[in-house]
Amino acid sequence: MSTSTVAKPQAPKPARGRRRISLPVLLLLIAGLLVLVSVVRLITDANGITSTGQMSTALRLAVPIGLAGLGGLWAERAGVVNIGLEGMMILGTWFGAWAGFQWGPWTGVAFGIIGGALGGLLHAIVTVTFNVNHIVSGVAINILALGATRYLSTFAFEGEEGGTSKQSPPVDSLGTFDIPGLSDWLQTLNGKHWFLVSDLAGLVGGLFTDLSPLTVIAVLLVPVTWWVLWRTSFGLRLRSCGENPVAAESLGVNVYKYKYLAVVISGGFAGLGGAFLSLVASNIYLEGQTGGRGYIGLAAMIFGNWMPGGLALGAGLFGYTDSLKLRGGGTNVHALLLLLALLLIIGAAYFVWKKRYVHAAITGVLGVLVFLWYATTNEVPNQVVTATPYVVTLLVLALSAQRLRMPKADGMPYRRGQGK
Repeated sequence: MSTSTVAKPQAPKPARGRRRISLPVLLLLIAGLLVLVSVVRLITDANGITSTGQMSTALRLAVPIGLAGLGGLWAERAGVVNIGLEGMMILGTWFGAWAGFQWGPWTGVAFGIIGGALGGLLHAIVTVTFNVNHIVSGVAINILALGATRYLSTFAFEGEEGGTSKQSPPVDSLGTFDIPGLSDWLQTLNGKHWFLVSDLAGLVGGLFTDLSPLTVIAVLLVPVTWWVLWRTSFGLRLRSCGENPVAAESLGVNVYKYKYLAVVISGGFAGLGGAFLSLVASNIYLEGQTGGRGYIGLAAMIFGNWMPGGLALGAGLFGYTDSLKLRGGGTNVHALLLLLALLLIIGAAYFVWKKRYVHAAITGVLGVLVFLWYATTNEVPNQVVTATPYVVTLLVLALSAQRLRMPKADGMPYRRGQGK
């Protein structure tokens, strides 16, 4: 047989992965979005959508969501799903207010972290040691936290001035500060309402105005988390437990220890977020104060693809939409309808360029409908403003679902010595 007639084995084609967006492209996209927002502001005259006050409020509302998301990130990177973030935040609000009332706000911060960490420890015992379903354990912790804080409040707060079984007495504030000179200059520049320049001043000015010390700490925890988990041997071992615990154990990693540490730290982050609500956002503990922020933090973590930077962007987005109901909500959300319509139309054009005509048609129709809603109304109802953060949560998760990649062993049961 001639060698020319023998079929040569073909090398397997490399798997087609999704292209990651490079930093220059990402910065270009952000710049384009800022230009689009500035155009919408000029057309609608809704100067509040990029005001310094709006951005400062958005940052304050984003902090507890971001801290809950960081808590979820630590747990899930070690392979433990933490639906109990809401309950751990509730424990953080109660312990933070109780200790803050007794011994001052900074002691309250410490006790808030401890309260959340105790919830994390309970979740770790149930899921890691006893191998109970992670979702069941998380839901049970949320319910337990609600009942426990109500019960404890009857002893700790009733009889105190301003305290009841549902709220604590007022707690001293941690205080706020501005960056001298820079904050005032940016606010003045934002008040000029110039195209793009004033919008950038409002965005940056919100990061330097009316800051709580706890806000600064929370923002710094994002790069610290990235450095610990992705630039240290401790982080490498912890992440290996969430990717392949059997292989990690074969290399000498104590998987149980790292899972316990991750979930306790996760609870501590969520507790810190809860303490922020009772010590910074309102200076009082109120039953139901978390308002589902633990779940939104989990959504922010998923939106950020289990990465600190993406998580921070998600928390900022949800914090911004949540802030709309506090500052000119009806007018500002109405202006954002035009922004949404333009983004949908641009998305339709992108799908046409990619020759995905069905996607383009659906996106284009949605864009036209949103534009008609904007053009035929002057303001949106308060119910729409209130629902906006939750609608945004669902939309961004639906749109980003195809690009998500969770840790491979996230939520999977594991027993010591399983690989032997």
